[in-house]
Amino acid sequence: MNQAMRCPMCGGNCRDGATTFTVDLGFGVVVIREVPATVCEQCGADWIDDTASEVLERLVADAREKHAMIEVATYKDLKAS
Repeated sequence: MNQAMRCPMCGGNCRDGATTFTVDLGFGVVVIREVPATVCEQCGADWIDDTASEVLERLVADAREKHAMIEVATYKDLKAS
């Protein structure tokens, strides 16, 4: 995050942090922990940047193709592969 950002939800201060990303595919669930994000210190709202989103989209597409019931990973492990 280049400059101080105010949360559009509550007006709180935002900072660099991490979040957990989850997707319910209907037939299964994808959970990615420790995803880099901008996080509001006051209300906890979070925003994932475009680069991280692309990585997450690929994983979700892979889980959907495999018809995985449960897919759990940490973001840093995804980036390493």
